[in-house]
Amino acid sequence: MKGCNKFFAELLGTFVLVFGGCGTAIFAGGSVGFLGVSIAFGLTVVAMAYGIGHISGAHLNPAVSFGVWANGRMSLKEMLAYWAAQIIGGLLAGLLLMVIAKSANMTLGTFAANGYGEFFAGADGYLQTNTLGAFLTEAILTFVFLMVILGVTDSSHANGKFGGLAIGLTLVLIHLISIPLTNTSVNPARSIGVAFFSENTLALPQLWLFIVAPLVGACLAGLAYKGLACCKDCKKD
Repeated sequence: MKGCNKFFAELLGTFVLVFGGCGTAIFAGGSVGFLGVSIAFGLTVVAMAYGIGHISGAHLNPAVSFGVWANGRMSLKEMLAYWAAQIIGGLLAGLLLMVIAKSANMTLGTFAANGYGEFFAGADGYLQTNTLGAFLTEAILTFVFLMVILGVTDSSHANGKFGGLAIGLTLVLIHLISIPLTNTSVNPARSIGVAFFSENTLALPQLWLFIVAPLVGACLAGLAYKGLACCKDCKKD
């Protein structure tokens, strides 16, 4: 029963993240701009961290679960269950966003999908980085995101009361940096959730990068934080 609760908590949390963040970009992006979309993603994480964090840890992101696994804090079986829940939640959010957009007679267009280079040809405010630039952007920012998450959730010293706020604000910063470059993923479930409904013909061909790069960054962070923790313990001894 406990595993089932975690599964549905992750499904719900990822649904809210994609529905809230991508929904803001789709329906209000022209009004609130990059700053507003960045804040929306951060707020969804803060809300879910305090809403379901006590049930599943509120990963809401396959890269986060991968980093936590690489750090040794969860089993492979549990991580795979989290991945399934997160991807399903993301796809459900994308599907409902599409239905709502159609009901409002909107053209789907890019549909808040992630991309790089020619993906943003002619789009105001976006830069056309190459594959390497996009990969580095996503991997580095996911690394930073996971280092913060692993730090604030470290039971040996962290103040859990403010963990959700720190994580949400970090995600806001990450979006401010990278929306103009990749539309910001750092989360494969967020990317998968809307890519299949995007009318941009590059959304699916470029999707691989927004799965692989966040996982690479997350894995490196999980290993790096483990190394830092070991060094700290060695100094105490």
